[in-house]
Amino acid sequence: MATYPTKRLRRLRYNPLVRDMVRETELSKNDFIYPLFVVPGKKIKNPVKSMPGVFQFSIDYLVEECKEVEALGIPAVILFGIPEHKDEHGSEAYSANGIVQQAIRAIKSEAKNLLVITDVCLCEYTSHGHCGILNGEEILNDESVSVLAKEAVSHAEAGADIIAPSDMMDGRIAAIRKALDYKGFSKIPILSYAAKFASGYYGPFREAAESTPTFGDRRSHQMDVANANEALREVETDIEEGADIVMVKPAGPYLDIIRQVKDKFGMPTCAYQVSGEYAMIKAAGQNGWIDEERVMIESLIAIKRAGADMFLTYFAKDAAKWIDKNRK
Repeated sequence: MATYPTKRLRRLRYNPLVRDMVRETELSKNDFIYPLFVVPGKKIKNPVKSMPGVFQFSIDYLVEECKEVEALGIPAVILFGIPEHKDEHGSEAYSANGIVQQAIRAIKSEAKNLLVITDVCLCEYTSHGHCGILNGEEILNDESVSVLAKEAVSHAEAGADIIAPSDMMDGRIAAIRKALDYKGFSKIPILSYAAKFASGYYGPFREAAESTPTFGDRRSHQMDVANANEALREVETDIEEGADIVMVKPAGPYLDIIRQVKDKFGMPTCAYQVSGEYAMIKAAGQNGWIDEERVMIESLIAIKRAGADMFLTYFAKDAAKWIDKNRK
């Protein structure tokens, strides 16, 4: 193997055109899924204080936002709903006239070329803020799974293109697949939050989704942040149960998990650049401590380089505009 001075790796860096030719990882708008929060009412656009540039939208404003997303060439949004009323069982999660179900119908009627993905969980809909049905302070697994399956079917009936369960209950992918197939929705893919860690990076999201637990935490069902082998077992289980796409969440702190999942299973692999990742970049950028745009793009390239085929990011619109600006 050649060594210096015969080998000069900088030869491929001097000329920007050469740098472009040999670049190994390229961002595409097709990589992006844009998270959106929908609330009851009209003409509402509530800023999320911990996430500059992110809002809770009423359905009328949500549709306008989706039209902009579609015009930018971003292929998909994922919806998180904040209901008008919450109860112990999260019953609005599976109501035919629930906030997400209404939003799906409105978006599909106005943004014909936009995929609508729906988050399937109960934490936004329960009065206690947990991801399932409770017995005292215990989250009941199987009882929660049956409700999640009802929620998934209601989203499909409203017109959702992809169902994305985020709850981390055991057996929920199999139950949702069975319920969707039984109701005639065998063609709808499941994007599983397969390796979702009990992360401290979710704080701003819980403000946006109004889903902070009233007691305890979510470590009984979300994964221990120290565990990689367990993440692979979780992903394998969801694939066996019928997941079509698997997700690692968060993204940036878990690039090693993304790479292991992609290498081991070769499945379409998604990652979620979560609210805390976004908020830290935005805060540092607004304080002048970093070049926000440059770090945004670097963070997204890192996620793709790690093996993600697609990713949820609150930077989707900004990144799409960056791609247009830098298109050769």
